[in-house]
Amino acid sequence: MNRTLITAALLSAFWPTSGFAGLKVTFGDGAPKDTFRIANTSGCATGPVILTIDMTSSTGKLIFDVTSAGAGVEVFQPLELTKGASFLNAIPVVRDGQQTLMLDINSVPGGEEIVFTIDVDDTIGAREITVTGSEMSGSALMVQTASATVDSVFDATATAVVATPACTS
Repeated sequence: MNRTLITAALLSAFWPTSGFAGLKVTFGDGAPKDTFRIANTSGCATGPVILTIDMTSSTGKLIFDVTSAGAGVEVFQPLELTKGASFLNAIPVVRDGQQTLMLDINSVPGGEEIVFTIDVDDTIGAREITVTGSEMSGSALMVQTASATVDSVFDATATAVVATPACTS
């Protein structure tokens, strides 16, 4: 049984629903900015939730490079929300060298997304400014609601999916 099905089964103990929606998070390497895309793949709103991206266990030992001084190399880029800022309760503060990022999400309507850019560097490769999907693999995605926490792991395509309560209306 795969992790998504196990997660869905566990969530059914907390929410009396007939099916499950989902949040899909993807990472894309770019120059000079890398992109995270958080998509609500369901037809209804998801939230409120705390969504955490934790790169501590990434195969590339990834960090956020947001200032010219500090842990990153060459180019740096601070966090910039490019879509869906209104879905957040607050814009997160990211420090240089940080490996986790928490988003306090009020609600993301079905089919909508939150997109932000930031610089991510690896700390073990020969080319620290370029991050591949396989280097992102192993990073954790956690979604915390008022009654449960659901997690997933980024795969080699730099994608992680978590099941969330299904639409009830």
